Amino acid sequence: MHAALVQMPQQDFAGILGTVSDMPDSDGHHHPPGHDHGHGHHPETWPRGRLGHLLRPHSHEAADQVDAAMESSREGMRTLWISLGVLGGTALIQAAVTAASGSVALLGDTLHNAADALTAVPLGVAFVIGRRPPTRRYTYGYGRAEDLAGIAIVLAIAASSALAAYEAITRLLHPRHVTDLIAVAAAALIGFTGNELVAGYRIRTGRKIGSAALVADGLHARTDGFTSLAVLLGAGGVALGWDWADPVVGLLITIAILAILRQAAREIYRRLMDAVDPAIVDQAGRTLNAVPGVLDVGQVRMRWIGHQLRAECEVIVDPAVSAIRAHQVTVSAEHALLHAIPRLAAALVHADPEPRDGADHHDVLASHRQTSG
Repeated sequence: MHAALVQMPQQDFAGILGTVSDMPDSDGHHHPPGHDHGHGHHPETWPRGRLGHLLRPHSHEAADQVDAAMESSREGMRTLWISLGVLGGTALIQAAVTAASGSVALLGDTLHNAADALTAVPLGVAFVIGRRPPTRRYTYGYGRAEDLAGIAIVLAIAASSALAAYEAITRLLHPRHVTDLIAVAAAALIGFTGNELVAGYRIRTGRKIGSAALVADGLHARTDGFTSLAVLLGAGGVALGWDWADPVVGLLITIAILAILRQAAREIYRRLMDAVDPAIVDQAGRTLNAVPGVLDVGQVRMRWIGHQLRAECEVIVDPAVSAIRAHQVTVSAEHALLHAIPRLAAALVHADPEPRDGADHHDVLASHRQTSG
């Protein structure tokens, strides 16, 4: 079981987090929060889509975008506090059994459950801060607070695994018999059940609202569930007279957590470095190319801010069209992107006239681009 956990392909973790950027939202429709609409022939793939499509007004107002983001945050908050209650209760039960039995393996499991419960606190703070509207200083809002909370989650996992490793090594050097093995086994099963319930709940909600940090937190809870089952192995070994089995299982738990820690840290790093799935950028390019009036697509840039995407795109238009027509093309392009790209909150689309006869419409910027390049 431990080998399977340690050798879990990186794609398993990255794939789940990646679905944050390419999954439909709760209704299965690929549009950003607050992007309600009531016209056109956009294909429907979500169960209540057609009815909702007719009943909800069309709006791109900033206030509606903020309201939708707040609704997602409230859902995330509810998930976090329910998780906190379940995991906090689980950790308290396990702590009592740990104190009575002296099991190092159960101690490690208890520490991870407690840390997982406490990760709800920085994420909760991040959700609350993320609701604040943009200001003149923070012009993109406070969505990055959620990404910073991801760092706190990674540090919590690292600290708890380090403490578990220290206790396990100490017990190997100074053996001690574990008592109350039946209670230890029962506590392990309680830990697995609590963590699995919380993991599924967090991952579902994280994918629904597009929160990478919440999905990562759910994966952490799922890992703790498997480590809870591992405690049973230690208890079984001790029952056979192998006192070393308990601290060895504690070390194996630590190794497994470190493997997950590496993957979680990688994903948080990518988010902080504005990494996005290249497939999303390709999808944006295809969407822009399909817009009437777009002759070609220039640079496409995208970044995550919290659990929402923002895009900056260049499209090539006929130089003979009027400024009004060019503006209409960019608005249509943004509208198409909002429908096509999951979790996209806004897109800034810039229209460039098609260069003809060797004309460079950006020559005044050439020296600046060379300097910055």
